[in-house]
Amino acid sequence: MSKKPSSSGPDPMPDEPNKLPDRGFYWIRVKGCLDSSWSEWFDGLVVTADCESNETVISGEVQDQTALHGLLNKVRNLGLPLVEVTRQ
Repeated sequence: MSKKPSSSGPDPMPDEPNKLPDRGFYWIRVKGCLDSSWSEWFDGLVVTADCESNETVISGEVQDQTALHGLLNKVRNLGLPLVEVTRQ
């Protein structure tokens, strides 16, 4: 009878998986022209429109990934095509 080699299996998951810091400064660029009055609706982020290019940048500090997804949901709900999301 032959013995199978012992297998300890895959390495266990670390207690704290590597993750990006939650807080960050983001630029969310969308198609469409929103004026600065939308700032409050976007949780106080700065709303800067370039109506000649028909694009708007929504920028500012975002507390965590949940808040970022909330902002992206607002963009989606307005029907604005998402062009780019950049994190600093």
